[in-house]
Amino acid sequence: MFKAPSPRMLVRALSLIAVFAIAGSAHASHSWGGYHWARTSNPFTVKLGDNVSAIWDGHLSLASSDWSKSTVLNTTIVAGGTRPKSCRPTTGRVEVCNASYGNTNWLGIAQIWLSGSHIVQGTTKMNDYYFSLSKYDTPDWRQFVMCQEVGHTFGLDHQDENFNNANLGTCMDYTNDPSTNTHPNQHDYDELDTIYAHLDSTTTVGQTVNTLPQAMNEIDLSHPSSWGRLISSTHGGRTQTFEQDFGGGNRVVTFVIWADGDARGNGIE
Repeated sequence: MFKAPSPRMLVRALSLIAVFAIAGSAHASHSWGGYHWARTSNPFTVKLGDNVSAIWDGHLSLASSDWSKSTVLNTTIVAGGTRPKSCRPTTGRVEVCNASYGNTNWLGIAQIWLSGSHIVQGTTKMNDYYFSLSKYDTPDWRQFVMCQEVGHTFGLDHQDENFNNANLGTCMDYTNDPSTNTHPNQHDYDELDTIYAHLDSTTTVGQTVNTLPQAMNEIDLSHPSSWGRLISSTHGGRTQTFEQDFGGGNRVVTFVIWADGDARGNGIE
């Protein structure tokens, strides 16, 4: 069983995979590393591959509707292109998956494949192993995690990373009580306007030809040992970001939310 890193290890490391992270105050800007989909016009449409079970379908539909209220991007739900357990990416879109990924210690994951700063493809995973536990087996927790993980694949980071602060009314805000944090808020839409204010000369949205290195497409990213180096970590390691570098500006970035110690049966050391 993978054990979450200790705070003593984390203070010596930089991190960049996305786990529900915790810092101290709201970000003035919450772009995630400047990552964005390349496109030649706005608004553009990101396809969300439906690889989720019936209990998650309504949450995916609501997240898609919420994010489509942006003035610069729309989303549309399409047939899934992968098996949920493996959740392999598809060029030019985001595959959304749920499965019982096991006692991994993580609750949700967003992963993006980058060429330079441009997102080429993405995946999100919701871990039913933990959503079957009483703490997380609620509509609010499911919507909160679904909304946030999909939001990451557009290039959004968190507005606030302290689980104990008052809710900001957005799914891009860490919380111990997601009842009022299940949708984006205006600040999220404003940040998307900023991220996508410029246009590109090429597009990665909806592309079908994959030009990424072969190893980048073949790597199995199902286990933390394959996520690469830890580049950011917050709140005792409860949220973290990792980066696997394939050279030439080609990277896979993973954003992870660890389940808390009470839910998974062992504390974060």
